[in-house]
Amino acid sequence: MIQVTYIFHSGFCVETEDSYYIFDYYKGELPVLNREKTVYVFSSHFHQDHYNPEVFELLKKQGVLPEGIKAVLSGDISKKQYPKEIDVLRVSGNQTYSLPNGTVVETLHSTDSGVAYLLTTKDGVIYHAGDLHDWRWEEESKEYNHNMTARYRREIDRIVGRKVDAAFLPLDVRQEKDYAEGMLYFLEKVQTGCVYPMHYWEHPEVIGQFVREYPQYRNMVRDTEQAQGDPVQPKR
Repeated sequence: MIQVTYIFHSGFCVETEDSYYIFDYYKGELPVLNREKTVYVFSSHFHQDHYNPEVFELLKKQGVLPEGIKAVLSGDISKKQYPKEIDVLRVSGNQTYSLPNGTVVETLHSTDSGVAYLLTTKDGVIYHAGDLHDWRWEEESKEYNHNMTARYRREIDRIVGRKVDAAFLPLDVRQEKDYAEGMLYFLEKVQTGCVYPMHYWEHPEVIGQFVREYPQYRNMVRDTEQAQGDPVQPKR
């Protein structure tokens, strides 16, 4: 089993039996961690709302030693912003990496910047999209939006049929009528257990909107705002 705690925006902490995985910390309070477990800090790209090196200081304030922290950072993040005294794994898109605890990390190219992460842990499979999303916008040309959709689907097609226990996917109200297109395509193509919408800024009501409009996914979509140690039981 894995446990999911929402932090803020696209930030989550996922706890497994022997490790924590913190994704895209921007701001907010971290949960109280067991200092005996290794903490893996992931950032999908350099944007301010997805990478804030303050997270490493917050971990140290909890008494987590530098040797108990590992960073997995997208290659577009400047080395000047790397944490001191902490091991950093620098990653790029469409690659596979192994962590010291045996977790396999696969990356996809983002349609914005950086990467998305697919983690196969001993306790479950985790997908964090970062900013890999179908970013269609009303003000953009038909050509732009067509190319965006094609790029997004090409990346998701790399993992068609894979099983994911917990998926963290953008659901951005700023896209208006196209707000759900990226999530819908992912759910059509990837066998997903639980979905935690993210990147909705100050509009958590979009989660309820999505469930009302697409009730076939009602039992799959979790209320991100209520995810504090939310249990996810992998389906084998």
